[in-house]
Amino acid sequence: MSKAPALADFRRIVVKVGSSLLVDSGAGKLKQPWLASLADDIAKLHKEKRDILVVSSGAIALGRSVLKLPKGPLKLEESQAAAAVGQIALARTWAEVLGKHDITASQVLVTLDDTEERRRYLNARSTIAKLLEWRSVPVINENDTVATTEIRYGDNDRLAARVATMASADLLVLLSDIDGLYDSPPAANAKAKHIPLVPRITREIEAMAGDAASDHSRGGMRTKIEAGKIATTAGIHMVIASGHVNNPLAAIASGGRATWFLTPANPVTARKKWIAGSLEPKGVLTIDAGAVAALRRGKSLLPAGVIRVDGEFGRGDAVVIRGPDGAEIGRGLVAYDAEDAAKIMRRPSGDIMLILGIQGRSEMVHRDDMVLGGE
Repeated sequence: MSKAPALADFRRIVVKVGSSLLVDSGAGKLKQPWLASLADDIAKLHKEKRDILVVSSGAIALGRSVLKLPKGPLKLEESQAAAAVGQIALARTWAEVLGKHDITASQVLVTLDDTEERRRYLNARSTIAKLLEWRSVPVINENDTVATTEIRYGDNDRLAARVATMASADLLVLLSDIDGLYDSPPAANAKAKHIPLVPRITREIEAMAGDAASDHSRGGMRTKIEAGKIATTAGIHMVIASGHVNNPLAAIASGGRATWFLTPANPVTARKKWIAGSLEPKGVLTIDAGAVAALRRGKSLLPAGVIRVDGEFGRGDAVVIRGPDGAEIGRGLVAYDAEDAAKIMRRPSGDIMLILGIQGRSEMVHRDDMVLGGE
């Protein structure tokens, strides 16, 4: 029988916090003591050299409070305007609570398109990677102010799963109104049974998902199961736990009630499988023997090693990498458009600024965005 993992097993953790946990729906104010306790948990994990990312809802709810808007549904433009006001309050709040632990918070606003369109995906991925390298805690939210579809708070469950995938996290934590998955909605069935472990998301598991129970959290268990499918397919474990306790991450670490969703893969192998088999290559980079040897040693592909560029591709597209004899070495996501790639091939990375007029990536294809034959 599968066993639930421990929080200590993970090195890069995405924590999703819903609006109903952050904001008191009656008073319209932040739940400061609870948020401080969560910051304590984050600081402890951060001190243990783990990478922590937060996907935080709450901008619209805070904006409503600041603007003193009446209760009830908002029109799209009203939601977007409220988000514009609330985002400032939300960012300031996270900066303050993490700053008390000498942790630098950073704000990243994304849309679902940023996590799906490859060019923007690479930009967001690179930014997040650099922030984590600098030991910042990125606080990520959907960019509600420019969203073109109707805003739904539940979307942040799926957004968190996409962020976890983009960041190559190995755990996604969904802090929720409920302490996990039940075989039927516990609000309607007092005898509903808690499910502590889900080895694989099946149709039966999907059928157990109910609707939202909170005014702020509209996605309910259904979007959490969808998030679980995104995460586990990408090689990321997921856990749903109650946020209605102080120090909710410490509660998970000590074995508190939760539902773990397991994955048989890991983020690296899942990502490489996606690059190798799920993307249609748009071009070919032919490289010299020295570059082939460097790739075999685990290095990235630099412009200097590229001797030919074929095809019409854009930044973020998949390309085939071939050796000087024409044999396929691997595949990867290219960091330059075809036209720019042709201009900087055979040249050292230090010349990129001189040639293109911009300081682009040092690598033509980064090692994290590449899979070689046999991997």
